Amino acid sequence: MEQSDLQRLVERVSLQFFQKPFKHTATFNPRLRTTGGRYMLQTHNIELNKKYYEAFGEEELIAIIKHELCHYHLHLEGKGYRHRDKDFRDLLRQVQAPRYCRPLPQQARQRTKKVYVYVCSDCGIKYRRKKRVNTDKYVCGRCHGKLMLDDEKDK
Repeated sequence: MEQSDLQRLVERVSLQFFQKPFKHTATFNPRLRTTGGRYMLQTHNIELNKKYYEAFGEEELIAIIKHELCHYHLHLEGKGYRHRDKDFRDLLRQVQAPRYCRPLPQQARQRTKKVYVYVCSDCGIKYRRKKRVNTDKYVCGRCHGKLMLDDEKDK
């Protein structure tokens, strides 16, 4: 999808769902990583993440556009345009736009973190940690026994 195609799509979605024109610029921003899009308060432009279009198709892109257009139209009207505002949540419901976009496939894989399991050599209690622990410095909180890294690495 080219820049001109995106601009026409945003203008069409704005007229179709909001019955109001979109008079600013919509662009793909390759630097966006964790969000589907963003509305720029100062310029009133909308930036969208092309990775969502490539991963999920035009339907997901339209959902993100509707979300950003809710910010856009409410801000220009002087109403509550933030996620926590009632006006924003009501308009989201009215146009059936999602409050959050779904995670990209590579983001879902990054969330599975390694878990370190430490076992006390004296009492046998297990400690699960996201970060490694210096076993020379730290001991068991119950009996002050020596901690040893266990081979079990599941959650």
